[in-house]
Amino acid sequence: MTRPFTPDSDHGSDRAALLLREHRESIDRLDAILVFTLAERFKHTQSVGRLKAGHGLPPADPVREEAQIARLTRLAQEADLDPEFAKKFLAFIIQEVIKHHERHQS
Repeated sequence: MTRPFTPDSDHGSDRAALLLREHRESIDRLDAILVFTLAERFKHTQSVGRLKAGHGLPPADPVREEAQIARLTRLAQEADLDPEFAKKFLAFIIQEVIKHHERHQS
């Protein structure tokens, strides 16, 4: 008679479960770092928005945005991260920043 499979009955599965838990704990820590890093970034972009509004500068800076996208694309390639993903992620952040800057203009 064959015993039914249970994770406790197989040491390989125990090891896999441990590794899975460790990876997930690392992912959770990295997610927290991302959230706090984005919050810090947005604090600075809020200050930039206030400066721009106070000096009559436009909320968007296409030349800087283009340079940032090129820079992050290079960094993504160096980090072995899909450059298209990095571009989309940065484009999303830039759009959020511009929205914040536009609010300061009104």
